[in-house]
Amino acid sequence: MVPSRIPCLLMRGGTSKAAYFLADDLPAEGELRDRVLLAAMGSPDPRQIDGLGGADSLTSKVGIIRKSSRPGVDVDYLFAQVVVNEPRVDYGQNCGNILAGVGPFAVERGLVTAQEDRTSIRIHMENTGQTATAIVETPGGNVRYSGDVSIDGVPGTSAAVVVEFEDIAGSTCGALLPTGSASDRIDGVEVTCIDNGMPVVIIRASDLGCTGYERCIDLDANTDIKHRMESIRLQAGVLMNLGDVSQRTIPKIVLVAPAVNGGAICSRSFIPHKCHTSIGVFGAVSVASACLIEGTVTDGLANVTSADTQQLSVEHPTGEFSVRLRLHLGRVIGCGLVRTTRLIFDGVVHISETAWRL
Repeated sequence: MVPSRIPCLLMRGGTSKAAYFLADDLPAEGELRDRVLLAAMGSPDPRQIDGLGGADSLTSKVGIIRKSSRPGVDVDYLFAQVVVNEPRVDYGQNCGNILAGVGPFAVERGLVTAQEDRTSIRIHMENTGQTATAIVETPGGNVRYSGDVSIDGVPGTSAAVVVEFEDIAGSTCGALLPTGSASDRIDGVEVTCIDNGMPVVIIRASDLGCTGYERCIDLDANTDIKHRMESIRLQAGVLMNLGDVSQRTIPKIVLVAPAVNGGAICSRSFIPHKCHTSIGVFGAVSVASACLIEGTVTDGLANVTSADTQQLSVEHPTGEFSVRLRLHLGRVIGCGLVRTTRLIFDGVVHISETAWRL
């Protein structure tokens, strides 16, 4: 008899939301697991009316976590992007927002023993092979979700989750600058292809006839610009060692312009065809990293200094995202950021029997 009810935590991680599962509660990797995840989230359906998904790529995400057997690592984390209106699950990228909930999930599910004040949890990110450390507030051995930290794109305040990364350069494409150049020209447009945790193609908004300060709804309605960006994205995918990306959500396209609210740079990012109301964690890291590299399309636009440690504010449609970068001899060697998370429910998700039939 198939398991019709699967334990699940629904959690907000950063500015996204996901269903978090123990790996052992799901089928093994393959078509059956994908069918179960699609059923859990209610895909394919533009409203996701029959599942947990929120009819948006930011709320149609899954975290799959297991206790790690790797030396010095506590848990392994696999991110799955469940496509809203297609019967497809994409494992080809990471998600730093959902990563913010992995540490609390590990404590909630007993994979990690919480300390009295704060608990450091080493997380292996299966999508990219890199490791991060999440520092979670655990007074009395329990995860604390309430606090006074606010992040743009999320109402109210919550407890901080500090996430520190080691060298994530080239985590998907094999190199920080996968084309070997700080800038390339595609369809007559100068672009920067970069991967510091997320493959991103950065374009000056002015080069596409935009200001870079448009509302998301207006950019989404501009079919001419979206067609031009998709042509660039498809060609960049090959140049970035990703192959045919027509059915993938990476690389992301990010339009940049000078900051207007005291930040380092202003951004409009696409995931991959819809304008993001903010910007993804690793997308922000990649954009901020480009700001520190001579010869990229951000050169001359970004407000940066020559310090070895810098906190760069990447402005986006609903606020800003701050990234702390560490450099050595001009090379980015590490980064950190502050996110928040919230446990929404702890229960089971019902999976219909038809999802189990291959």
